Amino acid sequence: MKNQISQLLVLLLAVMTSHAQVSPVDPLQISRLRCNYQVDPLGVETPRPALSWQLVSAGRNQKQTAYRVLVADNAAALANRQGNLWDSGKQVSDQSIQVAYGGKPLLAGKVYYWMVQVWDQAERLSAWSAPASWQMGLLTNADWGNARWIALSTIPDSARIVPFIHAPEEARKLGNRKVARHALPQFRKELTVVKPLKRATAFISGLGHYELSLNGRKVNDHFLDPGWTNYNQYCLYATYDITASLRKGVNVVGVLLGNGFYSIPNERYRKMTGTFGDPKLIAKLLLEFTDGTTAELVTDQSWKTTASPVTYSSIYGGEDWNATHEQTGWQRAGYQDASWQMPLLVQGPPQVRSQTAPPVKIMDTFAPVRISQPKPGIWIVDLGQNASAIPQISVRGKAGSVVKITPGELLGADSLVTQESSGGPHFYQYTLAGKGTETWHPLFTYFGFRYLQIEGAAPDKALMRQANSARISAPTNPANVPVLTDVRGLHVRSSAETIGGFTSSNELFNKTFQLIDWAIRSNVVSVMTDCPHREKLGWLEETHLMGGSVHYTYDLATLLPKIIQDMQAAQLPNGLIPDIAPEFTAFDEGFRDSPEWGSAGVILPWYAYQWYGDRQLLADSYAMMTKYVDYLSHKATNYLLTHGLGDWYDLGPKHPGKSQLTPKGITATAMYYYDLTILERVATLLGKPTEADRYRQMAAAVKKTFNGAYYNPATRQYGTGSQTANAMPLYMNLTTPETKAAVTENLLKNIRATDYRLTAGDVGYRYLLRALEDAGASEVIYRMNNRSDVPGYGYQLAHGATALTESWSALRDPSNNHFMLGHLAEWFYSGLGGIQQAEDVPAFKAVVIRPALVGDMSSASARYQSPYGLIRSEWQRTDKTITLTVEIPANCTAKVYLPASSAAAVSESGQPVVGNASIQLVDNEKSKPVVAIGSGIYTFTIVR
Repeated sequence: MKNQISQLLVLLLAVMTSHAQVSPVDPLQISRLRCNYQVDPLGVETPRPALSWQLVSAGRNQKQTAYRVLVADNAAALANRQGNLWDSGKQVSDQSIQVAYGGKPLLAGKVYYWMVQVWDQAERLSAWSAPASWQMGLLTNADWGNARWIALSTIPDSARIVPFIHAPEEARKLGNRKVARHALPQFRKELTVVKPLKRATAFISGLGHYELSLNGRKVNDHFLDPGWTNYNQYCLYATYDITASLRKGVNVVGVLLGNGFYSIPNERYRKMTGTFGDPKLIAKLLLEFTDGTTAELVTDQSWKTTASPVTYSSIYGGEDWNATHEQTGWQRAGYQDASWQMPLLVQGPPQVRSQTAPPVKIMDTFAPVRISQPKPGIWIVDLGQNASAIPQISVRGKAGSVVKITPGELLGADSLVTQESSGGPHFYQYTLAGKGTETWHPLFTYFGFRYLQIEGAAPDKALMRQANSARISAPTNPANVPVLTDVRGLHVRSSAETIGGFTSSNELFNKTFQLIDWAIRSNVVSVMTDCPHREKLGWLEETHLMGGSVHYTYDLATLLPKIIQDMQAAQLPNGLIPDIAPEFTAFDEGFRDSPEWGSAGVILPWYAYQWYGDRQLLADSYAMMTKYVDYLSHKATNYLLTHGLGDWYDLGPKHPGKSQLTPKGITATAMYYYDLTILERVATLLGKPTEADRYRQMAAAVKKTFNGAYYNPATRQYGTGSQTANAMPLYMNLTTPETKAAVTENLLKNIRATDYRLTAGDVGYRYLLRALEDAGASEVIYRMNNRSDVPGYGYQLAHGATALTESWSALRDPSNNHFMLGHLAEWFYSGLGGIQQAEDVPAFKAVVIRPALVGDMSSASARYQSPYGLIRSEWQRTDKTITLTVEIPANCTAKVYLPASSAAAVSESGQPVVGNASIQLVDNEKSKPVVAIGSGIYTFTIVR
């Protein structure tokens, strides 16, 4: 059915071009020029960058029929409409995304300028777009020139502890080999600019993380740069335009380094411990002058280094800053650094690649909603929201005084912060310099918390009033400790653009959407983590199971290639893709080898293609995909797999963990089959028919064996008949035409028999929702989730959760800010909003609008900024009418399933749908009309 819809949509695009009424308003306008998904990106390393643009028109049924791209190596040439590097000429094509650059070779560090114009279906030529640009990165190791890795200290290779040791259970394996406490360095270098600058660029990597400043001001708003990777294979560098930060005369470059995942100390909490080495830095500053000359500043032994005020830093344990160690003026010209050391020249990772994923930034600020004093000298700050964050304090007091800050998700019975759900001890210590009001926050770590426990300082009256704590008596300070004048929580996460949103008349669903969204926000950094505190690891099942829920709301087009690189780096010679990537430590059994997790190596590249149309990413991933499926094939016994974690954290009689209700063979083998069906499609797409046929035959063999092993003809169900056991075969097409209807009916029957309670876990619940939506059973999804009396989203909210919890039952001991189980957000968009994409037409060029009007809901609204432009679906219903507003971007088509008894009951913008020149009645589904439309805004009114 889906393939028929896809073929019909493609056909309709051609039909509508020749027959539909095209608004004669204005020619197409061009906006949102992107190179490799980004606006004016820096650090581009691909030899043929992918260019994209969006088309805007006030008219309907607008499309592009041809384009012309110009690329030049200087802005003046482009202004004269000269593409001295590439002039594509008029290309008869409707392609407006993923247009590969086809000009002369591109050079490292160079800036390139481009623009585009298009023709519409009436052969009207648009105006040229505004110019855009991109800057190339450093394409080879040689492009770093004389830049060297420098460090304050180093360790011998024998002292490296890689892979890391899982702690505390396996800490004994370290024996006497402890991760030595090293001083965290700061570096300085003076740079003299004697001529007018045209452009200045910094290429920099500091391991584990760095803070770059020029003349005492931070260069950018990034946090935890660079993203973490498998440092044995490669690390990332960032590229910054620093033109505005430099001045004529002497400038000072300053850099601080922190540990991150590069080195994890033994002290305080750690999920694992180990080290790739001591912190190190490499940088190249490229200066281009208006007279056409260039100059470089690189890291070498002419720099100076010393220990920084960061006296402890751990990605797991927290961070300490001793302000009495600050060296006043070290970032100003003329500072006397004779006591500083000459840095050591050291080795870094074998490859340094450009960081193109959205940087982590401070994205929100939380003020206290309540401050309490449960015990003398201990203050609890409630920030109102559980999020990935760092604390920031403003304090005044005596030099040498220490303020300790302990974050946590929950409070214990004693009203103090407890870290039972998040791992501890994790805390921060700030030692005051004693110079007026001092403001500080950590630089190289973060945590997941709602509450801050503060010791060694007391809030002033203004801060108490700000926190709405008038009912608490004015704070006393008999010990004369430092005074807090401000406390904040700074939410840190990926700065990926927000491109979608959902709201409805159902307030529980609106709150559920926010609950899930806060878990997404808190766990998308340079990887997709499970939680922002206890582990911070990239558990791979989340990347595909939560894919729809994330992609509708956030643009992850540049993060997915980084995650795929992490998987490629983690893949073992035998083909296994571990459950986590980067794989800093090797877990045991299913926690390293579970098909539901490792299959991300096959599923994620395919999903990236579906969402963003990136065929090159598929080609680059193909070897990894095939190698992993070969691994599963060798692991299988008679085409069946029975290992792994199964439906993790399903809702059974025991404490959640490994699958309780569904045999692991069902989920593992179903994923194996799904991988094979994807590889068949990818091989076909990449022009590999022989390989596609092999995967088709393998999939058929797996399907036959799977049904023989798990399908029960007597009960007409799979395995135990659990929600997961029946839903996965339905969604993945493991059922046969003869059994699909019966399995669907039994799935629905079982849900009704258990009073619409959900039981599926991390793996199965996504497929349960997909299977129910495909079966037209969104009413069942509504009934399962529109409640707070049994474990689920509403239950978590009723028990005080402000971010999605790890367990359906909102248990205290697991994480209370967790990425998994948020699958319902996908249904908010695709089910209630009805925004779907046609199969085999990537990037939403062919849209399906099929809203589900369920329960007593009176309205729902969903919007999604697709690669082609904004898609919007909004509906309202009263006793007499239903109104559906649909917006489709130019260069796209849509098929709209109207919630009406007949086409005669439908009008659009006051005109009957029947006979409307810009709308075509194409089908009926269960006696409900289906129409095809082109781009534009449509308002359908249905008389009930």
